[in-house]
Amino acid sequence: MKPFTFQTTNILFGVGESSKIAGLLKDHKAAHAMLVTDEGVWAAGLTRATEAAIAKAGITLTLFKEVVADPPSYVIEAAAEICRERGVDTVVAIGGGSVLDTGKLVAYLAQTPDKLDDIYGNDLATGERLRLLLVPTTAGTGSEVTPIAIATASTGEKKAVVSTSLLPDCAILDAKLTLGLPPHVTAPTGIDAMVHAIEAYTSKIKKNPISDQFALKALALLSTNLKKALMDGSDIEARSQMLLGSMLAGMAFANAPVAAVHALAYPIGANFHVSHGLSNALVLPYVLEFNRPAAEALYAELSEVIQPGYRRRSDAADAAAFIAEIEAYCRACGVPGSLSAVGIGEGDLSKLAEDAMKHGRLLVNNPRELDYDQARAIYARALEGRGGASRP
Repeated sequence: MKPFTFQTTNILFGVGESSKIAGLLKDHKAAHAMLVTDEGVWAAGLTRATEAAIAKAGITLTLFKEVVADPPSYVIEAAAEICRERGVDTVVAIGGGSVLDTGKLVAYLAQTPDKLDDIYGNDLATGERLRLLLVPTTAGTGSEVTPIAIATASTGEKKAVVSTSLLPDCAILDAKLTLGLPPHVTAPTGIDAMVHAIEAYTSKIKKNPISDQFALKALALLSTNLKKALMDGSDIEARSQMLLGSMLAGMAFANAPVAAVHALAYPIGANFHVSHGLSNALVLPYVLEFNRPAAEALYAELSEVIQPGYRRRSDAADAAAFIAEIEAYCRACGVPGSLSAVGIGEGDLSKLAEDAMKHGRLLVNNPRELDYDQARAIYARALEGRGGASRP
């Protein structure tokens, strides 16, 4: 067995656990906290209890709710500057993946002289950060347990900072905060988490026994509970299982990184302002088909995970069944059947393929080598599609 490393963070998981945030801050003698969120989460009232508890604990609070999807670098830098000016010592981020990623980068940039443009890439952020607590309100990104943060650079490209300095001091997962998610958010974020599990399980370089077990359990939880959460958004048990699956998938891909699905999804989000989860879902079946020659045995193993009771036949048949089931699952969850549904046309494919090739840190993990022509061909197949469905 080849050597491997596995890293994660402290976790509080359970319904109502978010009520402990103020107590954690007080235990660690926080004097001034910044609460990072977005307007939607704040308007939905998901941060109100935390704000009130922090105030009651006598801790000064600065609210920053200007986070937007695919957070631009200037938003992140503005929040970090506020932290420095006001003497913030702790960052609490409550929201979806963009909010959590922003919180990570704010906590880091506020404590170091580093500039955001200088730390994109792997292991370039080596300094200290402010104390950091992450609280997800979606079951999708797994960002609360990963050392990765995605931002939109000044060039318009989506870029990643990857560093263990971004792992939080604590991740707090409370399914109560996900109950209000509408189906059109629940579905793509859930599929995003399934992609994390699938790509971690087939990751070419750092796949390891621990990441494998987390990926398998994550995929089982997510595939079983996503449809339940879509049918009844108030099902707290299904929401809890989704949140657990998303976290386990995050822990898996934090150690066995994602690959071509994400590399091809990022340009869709950046150029057409499509959510990250939906971008992943749109290309997922077609990347799986491309990877099949190199990942057939692994896809065959996953066929049993998403189809309980499935009887194995051969790697070839089982891998084909897995891919077909994943595509059917996406359709059943309301994912459109082609890229044209989100405004992409034939004339856009070359630019998308060019941009996908810029994500070498992801493509190196793909089970099958992928070049520009092959990326463009995948986009072309996704553009043509094989039927569609209306979104939930």
